[in-house]
Amino acid sequence: MKLAAGTDLCLSHLPEDIWPAWCCNENSGLCCAIYEQSCEAYRHQGNTAGFFYIDSDGSGPLGPLQVYCNITEDKIWTSVQHNNTELTRVRGSNPEKPYTMALDYGGSMEQLEAVIDGSEHCEQEVAYHCRRSRLLNTPDGIPFTWWIGRSNERHPYWGGSPPGVQQCECGLDESCLDIRHFCNCDADKDEWTNDTGFLSFKDHLPVTQIVITDTNRSNSEAAWRIGPLRCYGDRHFWNAVSFYTEASYLHFPTFHAEFSADISFFFKTTALSGVFLENLGIKDFIRLEISSPSEITFAIDVGNGPVELVVQSPSPLNDNQWHYVWAERNLKETSLQVDSLPRSTRETSEEGHFRLQLNSQLFVGGTSSKQKGFLGCIRSLHLNGQQLDLEERAKVTSGVRPGCPGHCSSYGSICHNGGKCVEKHSGYFCDCTNSPYEGPFCRKEVSAVFEAGTSVTYMFQEPYPVTKNVNLSSSAIYTDSSPSRENIAFSFVTAQAPSLLLFINSSSQDFLAVLLCKNGSFFFAKSCFPTTYVIRCKERYVDLKAASTLGH
Repeated sequence: MKLAAGTDLCLSHLPEDIWPAWCCNENSGLCCAIYEQSCEAYRHQGNTAGFFYIDSDGSGPLGPLQVYCNITEDKIWTSVQHNNTELTRVRGSNPEKPYTMALDYGGSMEQLEAVIDGSEHCEQEVAYHCRRSRLLNTPDGIPFTWWIGRSNERHPYWGGSPPGVQQCECGLDESCLDIRHFCNCDADKDEWTNDTGFLSFKDHLPVTQIVITDTNRSNSEAAWRIGPLRCYGDRHFWNAVSFYTEASYLHFPTFHAEFSADISFFFKTTALSGVFLENLGIKDFIRLEISSPSEITFAIDVGNGPVELVVQSPSPLNDNQWHYVWAERNLKETSLQVDSLPRSTRETSEEGHFRLQLNSQLFVGGTSSKQKGFLGCIRSLHLNGQQLDLEERAKVTSGVRPGCPGHCSSYGSICHNGGKCVEKHSGYFCDCTNSPYEGPFCRKEVSAVFEAGTSVTYMFQEPYPVTKNVNLSSSAIYTDSSPSRENIAFSFVTAQAPSLLLFINSSSQDFLAVLLCKNGSFFFAKSCFPTTYVIRCKERYVDLKAASTLGH
């Protein structure tokens, strides 16, 4: 739940552009955010780029924040724009009358901190263009320009420099215009120059304000630009552990869920049964388990007797594929969701006890009772919007290992057109090397527009040095290097005929040619020295795939 237990979100005043992303039950007043928690999660849906709302703490108190997700082959970037990303000129400022500009990111500082803290790396590019306008007043002076970070602290260092070092990037590289200074602008030249670099110390980001005080002298002028906050590396989505023995488990502090409990995670296993997590009180308890190969059970007792919800799957859940579990309990109902299967719910009784009172440690992957522990992997575990760092705890726990192999077995189908799924410690990526497509999912066609008389030539490296060798035994090691057949596929659109569509030749006098004839038919020729195959096609359309399999 996004609000305090018992709050009727359907009667609250949400912005109109927020409503479409919420599912509300007007009868019960229950609502749930359906925004994903990160750009990594949107990537999982096959998205490549665009503006999205992300809800970093899931069911926690933070609202959704609009970001730009740029999903590339090697990184998933999350960008948060602010209100002033253009180059801005400044004149007439001095220490008594400084120029200041506050940056608005369209969200609260808590929302921005959640994005930053949940990322492996964040950065902001800062640029200061100057003409007789000093920046940091290096080496030992009081800075003329500084920026304010997340904790409202003043920072007198610039992009490319680590915190606490009053320098610019050129000062670290010893490449400044004047070696007596550690920033180009501090040389105080009459000509335009600049200091540009990236701020990447996460605890200080984002930049919330810039202050400039040296543009009031004759011919003095400056221009600044601060780029969007950009982050990559989802620390939550792939935070996973592997349980190798039924007696192994991770333990965490007591789960405080007196009036509302929201639990979500992914799992994969081949075991017949096992407990995902359990927390006990004197009489109360909460437990989630795979109770059979096709059943997930959510059990809870707040003092009125156990309540059990079961979701049955038509196919086995112990298939060593990732599955998603979401369990929730509040003052109005208890619910359990598994993957996209029908949600199991039960209304909360209006009589009896309401408070869930737990006092033991939270067990993950096991139990304090005699029940069977869990064998398999759990990842991205969130309790009431807070992510548990499973990997860090697993580093000091026997029988449990950080990470979980085998992501491609669940998500390999997201790589298209011959792209290969390649495992990473945290997730996977699509290798499009042997595909005529590119992009994060090998779905972006590699194409070009040719004007009449133009072409593109590629030079391919031979699989082994081509030398004349009459000794048959010594050259036999290359026998397996030559492929028995070669497959070539391409698409084209043209109104020009005749046209040479493709020509391939080699040093051994072999060649292949595909031409489009004037009447719209194809001419196909292939030479495997000393034999030449020629197909003259009278039909307008031919099966080139069948034609290309002629002898090699």
